[in-house]
Amino acid sequence: MILLGFALAALIGLTLGLLGGGGSILTVPVLVYVLGFPAKTAIAMSLPVVGVTSLISAGVHWKLGNVRIQTAIMFGLVAMVGSFAGAKLSVFLSGGVQLTLLAVVMLGAAVSMLRGNRLSENTDEADATSFSRRFAKLAPAALAVGVLTGIVGIGGGFLVVPALVILARVPMRQAVGTSLLVIAMNSASGFVGYLGTVQFDWGFLSVFTAIAVAGALVGTALTARVPQAALKRAFAVFLLVLAVFVLVKNLGALRQSAVRQSAVRAIPERVSRGHSDVLPAVL
Repeated sequence: MILLGFALAALIGLTLGLLGGGGSILTVPVLVYVLGFPAKTAIAMSLPVVGVTSLISAGVHWKLGNVRIQTAIMFGLVAMVGSFAGAKLSVFLSGGVQLTLLAVVMLGAAVSMLRGNRLSENTDEADATSFSRRFAKLAPAALAVGVLTGIVGIGGGFLVVPALVILARVPMRQAVGTSLLVIAMNSASGFVGYLGTVQFDWGFLSVFTAIAVAGALVGTALTARVPQAALKRAFAVFLLVLAVFVLVKNLGALRQSAVRQSAVRAIPERVSRGHSDVLPAVL
């Protein structure tokens, strides 16, 4: 299973390199359902994998002139606040709830991909909007993306790119490159937020991340040779199936947990009425 997990790490990186985002959303399901990590540990571990891979990919885009540093810093710093807060808030959520939220996010990403990219490409002119006005537009979206990253362990590129294009008038090509830097910043902050709350296998995490980075570099090199539209549709269908699997799996677990908690809460009342056999039955 370890070898399968490493093979899937390469696939995660390859998809990220080919699509410029989206592949990282597979990291948590791989860590949980293939490698057997607890949900909270998997979510925390996914953040450095996503962050380092995105940072390397952002470097490639920066060399091509596709990263707007000022916009990335503006968006990323606010997202980092949200990501750190989301990581701290996650202690109040069960792993099952976090995975259920992740499944919902995956469904949204899959639907977005299947609908196709309808964002305007006619935004190549320089953005003349003042810094304060752009910040006011981007800050709420950045904060929301950050909180989501901290809670469910995703980069959020499928949300960052539309926000940059629609709200900041960043051209699509530059929005993809800029989003990768935002994701790296966002993931780093979320990971710091989880330190001290979960235990990490640092050796495994290092190898998994290195393989994902290698896959991302290969995917970036193959971008011009692979039909993007067909690949995105195929990945969206796969993501849709995986999201339904995760959702069904965790909704069942949450339902059983709710039933058990309801039974436990009823113990004092039933014992007071003389039902002395109720405790062994529940346990």
